[in-house]
Amino acid sequence: MRSFDFKQVDVFSQIALKGNPLAVVFGADSLSDERMAAFAAWTNLSETTFILEPRDPRADYRVRIFTTLNELPFAGHPTLGSCHAWLEAGGTPIGDEIIQECGVGLVRIRREGKELAFLAPPLIRTGPVESEIMARVQRGLGLASDAIVRAQWVDNGAGWLAVMLRDRQQVLNLQPDHAQMLGLAVGVIAPWDPEREGDEAQFEVRAFISGDGMPEDPATGSLNAGMAQWLLGEGLAPDSYTVSQGLSMGRAGRIRVNRLGDEIWVGGAVVTCIDGQLTL
Repeated sequence: MRSFDFKQVDVFSQIALKGNPLAVVFGADSLSDERMAAFAAWTNLSETTFILEPRDPRADYRVRIFTTLNELPFAGHPTLGSCHAWLEAGGTPIGDEIIQECGVGLVRIRREGKELAFLAPPLIRTGPVESEIMARVQRGLGLASDAIVRAQWVDNGAGWLAVMLRDRQQVLNLQPDHAQMLGLAVGVIAPWDPEREGDEAQFEVRAFISGDGMPEDPATGSLNAGMAQWLLGEGLAPDSYTVSQGLSMGRAGRIRVNRLGDEIWVGGAVVTCIDGQLTL
């Protein structure tokens, strides 16, 4: 047993307790895979990260990302939350950008005023969703056959598929049957109506990871990064837009998407809620 510096941060919100929480453990090089997985399961958060010394000399730090069930090669809110925690703890990047090493390789992160943004990694799976999987998703979301207007694999390492509905309220009203969607990571998106709902955001999103200790994610960087490549690639979104996520959970997540040339950046605010030590 030994002590580790620890932070718990809230990602995609400027207000504590309104975003997506993340546990961050520093100096975790001595921890075994089993110990990391056990601690992540114990926190019962959507993700827990462990910061280690980088293996790639181009990286500023290395991070391992665990859900309550398994390890992920990449996830968005853990990327921004870990970077915020690392910087706040005195980390100094080698260059102008922060370079994170993780399972998918090197991820670029940059400061955007008081917020952070990561470069969306390439999709490892895209294209239409198979009919049998779509049938499971439809049953799991309790939707009529014509309610889903578009669907696409948007997997950048976290296994996401995404479906689009016509109306924001349809997204907010969902009461999923997770037993129908076990093993799937499903994102649901619909546009805001600016006349009825305002212009604070342009899309409403919910993210379901059936079977996980946290079956709905309050604000999801990897999903929104994958969906951004889909939406922007098909001309379904402007070059810059804001996503609202977490409202049905009492949260107020805001995810910013910006296309700059050929690059898509996904960002938001991060605040620290807990700063101290833990014993593992």
